[in-house]
Amino acid sequence: MLAKAVPRPCSGAGRHGAPAARLWSVGVAGGPRRGGAGGRLVAADAGERMAGSEAVPVVAVAAGKQPVNGSAMAGIDKLVTSTVGKSTNVLWHDCPIGQFERQELLNQKGCVVWITGLSGSGKSTLACALSRELHSRGHLTYILDGDNLRHGLNRDLCFEAKDRAENIRRVGEVAKLFADAGLICIASLISPYRSERSACRKLLHNSTFIEVFLNVPLEVCEARDPKGLYKLARAGKIKAPSDCEIVIQCKAGDCATPKSMADQVVSYLEANEFLQE
Repeated sequence: MLAKAVPRPCSGAGRHGAPAARLWSVGVAGGPRRGGAGGRLVAADAGERMAGSEAVPVVAVAAGKQPVNGSAMAGIDKLVTSTVGKSTNVLWHDCPIGQFERQELLNQKGCVVWITGLSGSGKSTLACALSRELHSRGHLTYILDGDNLRHGLNRDLCFEAKDRAENIRRVGEVAKLFADAGLICIASLISPYRSERSACRKLLHNSTFIEVFLNVPLEVCEARDPKGLYKLARAGKIKAPSDCEIVIQCKAGDCATPKSMADQVVSYLEANEFLQE
């Protein structure tokens, strides 16, 4: 039967005033009556049964159901877990508030604007200009800048081929979460290899991954070059993207302003109904 919730002080302390590292249990609520199939999971305080000083999670058996793979949920006869990569026995949990509801709340459509180009092509500058323009129009964005992420999320990665691939994979997964949250995520990375960009594209619905190629001549980038990263490009090992949604062309002595480049991306977002007025 379901564990009965025990009233507790608002301070979060237990019945004897101890800090609330409480045991919790899981039941299923299906509306006014307990145990309804297809109901939602609810957590209830199950008292003070402790194992040493640690809280012990307990799963309550509802409506006579027996534990399946260590769990018991009313209306679920078989709990299917998965192996994902190196993670075993994992279960995907859905929430009643999804991307559609979040997008309605924000009045915009979640997507990823993936800006690629050579070092010195102006990716970070464009990302900031685009974020500023969208913000001024009342839209919520977040920038994932390649160098910035290496200060935290990707600080354990170096610049060898394997780590570069992992760097792009992580950014793609994080960008996917921001898009699912309903934000316009702006990713700004060199990301020179098509296979890695394609893998990120496949994480999202195709129309919500918008690739922007800053097509700036090599000599212009070299003139700006803050890092000296052009040996691979000069050797012809880095190819220009061929399947991007937006190409921003820049020629020697004739490069658009950051505001003008941002406007090109905004026009695409408007034309494809990512921005709702």
